[in-house]
Amino acid sequence: MNTADRILPGVALMIAFCVTAPLIDVASKLAAQEVPVGVVTLARYVVQAALMAPIITFMRLDWRMSRRAFWLTTARAAVSIGATYTFVAAVKVMPVADALAIAFVEPFIILLIGKLVLAEQVGPRRIAASAVGFVGALFVIQPSFAMFGAVALYPLGTAVFFAAYMLITRALSRDMHPVTMQMHTALVATALCLPLLALGTAVGEETLAFTLPEGIFWLWVFCVGLAATVSHMAMTYALKWAPSSTLAPLHYLEIVTATLFGYLVFGDFPNWLTWIGISIIIGSGLYIIHREQLVARQARQVLRANTLAATAQASAHPD
Repeated sequence: MNTADRILPGVALMIAFCVTAPLIDVASKLAAQEVPVGVVTLARYVVQAALMAPIITFMRLDWRMSRRAFWLTTARAAVSIGATYTFVAAVKVMPVADALAIAFVEPFIILLIGKLVLAEQVGPRRIAASAVGFVGALFVIQPSFAMFGAVALYPLGTAVFFAAYMLITRALSRDMHPVTMQMHTALVATALCLPLLALGTAVGEETLAFTLPEGIFWLWVFCVGLAATVSHMAMTYALKWAPSSTLAPLHYLEIVTATLFGYLVFGDFPNWLTWIGISIIIGSGLYIIHREQLVARQARQVLRANTLAATAQASAHPD
């Protein structure tokens, strides 16, 4: 397929991600009613590894990793565990849409990390939009905090961990195929989860105690891993086939589908204050995407102008 032909399936896959990703949250909420949060977190990676192994074998991909890739994969697995654990702990008691809306401050955190840690050029407009986005998150957090307590802050932890996950993924993508990356992350995350669960069981920490699911809960923990694998592979190939600038606005469709699934499965529906917060977060996020596109376009124009000037100068003064 040429570039134009690939954009449409890329968009379709991003929509597929937005439909399937909330199923991770729904399955997690169902499983966490009886299964410890740590076990639900572990199940995601065990199932993901089991599903990815035959895919890697069929595609005949190289399993080997460089030392740099190994340490990046370990860091990616660690922050993925943090993001999964905090979000599962949140949706255990909170409505899925509320928790997801708070976690959607992640693009703003990435922007601030780029500014403060990576010394990237971030203009005042995008910083202001990030601040507004955080205000929108407070609209969602405030009633949730009053009802659920400190657990309403867990999705902020999810946002921080997932921001780090995305930044590490950018660095790792230069060294590893996306499918192999998912497989190795699942294996390393499983290896990291097991001692945490052993420690949690030993000290009597209920959320980290290792207990096997029973009955229908085996299905729910399997669905957590299945939905995670399908949704993240859809997003990986969507980003491979279509520009991120085209796909980024579509990501906010996930809040809509999460609200729908939360209502259909649990009867949860956001209140008016939460809707205000969601609207502010989406509006701020779309504005940042718009500014990112403008900055990228200006950078391309400057590069093109410099290239043309260099070419003209070389033509005027040949060796």
